[in-house]
Amino acid sequence: MENIHELNFLKEKIQELKNDGVYRKLPILEGANESEVILNGKKVVNLSSNNYLGFANHPRLKQAAIEAVQKYGVGAGAVRTIIGNMDIHEDMEKLLAEFKREEAVMVFQSGFNCNAGTIQAVTEKGDLIISDELNHASIIDGARLSRADKTVFKHADMNHLEEVLKEKRDNYRNILIITDGVFSMDGDIAPLPDIVKLAEKYRAMTYVDDAHGSGVLGESGRGTVDHFGLHGRVDFTIGTLSKAIGVIGGYVAGSETMRDWLSHRGRPLLFSTSLPPAAVGPIMEAVRLLMSTTEYTDRLWDNAKYFKEKISNLGYNIGKSQTPITPVIIGEESKTMEFSKKLFDNGVFVSGIVFPTVPKGTGRVRCMVTAAHSKEQLDRAVEVFKKVGEEMKVI
Repeated sequence: MENIHELNFLKEKIQELKNDGVYRKLPILEGANESEVILNGKKVVNLSSNNYLGFANHPRLKQAAIEAVQKYGVGAGAVRTIIGNMDIHEDMEKLLAEFKREEAVMVFQSGFNCNAGTIQAVTEKGDLIISDELNHASIIDGARLSRADKTVFKHADMNHLEEVLKEKRDNYRNILIITDGVFSMDGDIAPLPDIVKLAEKYRAMTYVDDAHGSGVLGESGRGTVDHFGLHGRVDFTIGTLSKAIGVIGGYVAGSETMRDWLSHRGRPLLFSTSLPPAAVGPIMEAVRLLMSTTEYTDRLWDNAKYFKEKISNLGYNIGKSQTPITPVIIGEESKTMEFSKKLFDNGVFVSGIVFPTVPKGTGRVRCMVTAAHSKEQLDRAVEVFKKVGEEMKVI
């Protein structure tokens, strides 16, 4: 008789991953997440990190974390609605609201939690969620948690979005249009001004997940809304504190009304302990750094343009990226994973991304250029791309 605790049904699924050539083990990083790292015991140029500004190991952020721990301890000790809401949590939200040029901010424990908690809190039965087909997994999961109806519009297709609005508007009380600000797999930017115009025309709310726009687009990394000058016209802007900001957490920027309601109905806030002081201190230091200089964002964009040009000149397909995210599209799944492995063997780490994260046949390695990379490191990486590409007859 089969032993149920053997989990044979999962063993079979794992074997399928192996057969498809997409099985992997978690890579192990030794030391801080920097532009050059020791990964699985090998020294490599790191082109896979979301640490856009090099803040994850910044001395000023580390010092801020130490000082916060000394004053407040290592944990908040409770959810925010009981006794886990420290004065530094409130100060962090005020600072973020000022940075984002919005009325208020509500911080969650992660960007994923923002989407899981906010979408279901602001929509209900009788409402409709309209989502871009390439939106992030956490938006899809967040929408699933809502009792509202859901529909999808073709990626960045404003004609299709308007068709959906025209057809559906009168059947629902509230409509929420959701889009990523920057799409993480292709690096393209949502046509936000057009989305906002349509939303206003059809009396719909707008919701932008700006995980990859935070710290990247707009003045000193204020995000996609700032990049397009749409302050006050986007109802919910989600930002992350774990990519460019270099720490952990996420936030919703918008109105005082939004903040007030989420403090009563944002489930991750109500049922999960608030961010530890060691995260809050450096988050605030990162935001102050960005408010004082454009040095980091300038360096990020300079490096991104430099790398993109060199990779393009080798003959690689880098898609339609408009941001530092640089996909190098290989195509077939197992070939993509082999390409990623060969890059690693030659001293460059770029993670392979394949179906179901991206559509079948569009496997890619996604290069994340940061402000912390030196031109010498980027040149070395380009040389490796040239060598491996020629060996595998990809270029």
